Amino acid sequence: MPTTCTNRAACIDHTALFQHELLEDSAKARQSADTQRQTALLSARAAAVCADCPLFSSCLYDAVVNHDVAGFVAGTTQSQRAQLRTALGVQVEADDFDSLAGVVRGNRQLNHDEVVRLRQANPHESLEVLAMRLGCSLSTVKRHLRRARNSPAEVRLAIGKPTLERVLAAFAAIVRQHRSRERRVA
Repeated sequence: MPTTCTNRAACIDHTALFQHELLEDSAKARQSADTQRQTALLSARAAAVCADCPLFSSCLYDAVVNHDVAGFVAGTTQSQRAQLRTALGVQVEADDFDSLAGVVRGNRQLNHDEVVRLRQANPHESLEVLAMRLGCSLSTVKRHLRRARNSPAEVRLAIGKPTLERVLAAFAAIVRQHRSRERRVA
């Protein structure tokens, strides 16, 4: 078995486990008693790998606070991460990979922040290229960028992100408690 270096995620060496269809798709995992037992075994193996990973804390924080990811990540299932977010008061929007990649979708309302974010991510591109990537006119891109430049910073009620310590405490309270109950039942 390969050893992991201090800055390498342990799941990289166990892709078959972490990409197993029962860990990826919670609907399949609930089909039969046998499938549920197999899912529980896979989850326990994956949780053990995550527990020994040098990147566990940062992976857990990102999976709970910054990104809505699928499958088994950082020792948690999707439903456990939803419980953690509820306990921490965190809301994570699904990443819009299409707009980040500049995929054009016709007949849609452009989001001001999307235009500004795309410009910040691609400062080397001309405004015409950005307009093509967004599927809008050059004047629309210019209008959004002018608004961002001329208007004072929009006041947003920023709810601070939880600290890593709060996320780890919530993990201990919710996920580890759930696992200890499962062991007692089994």
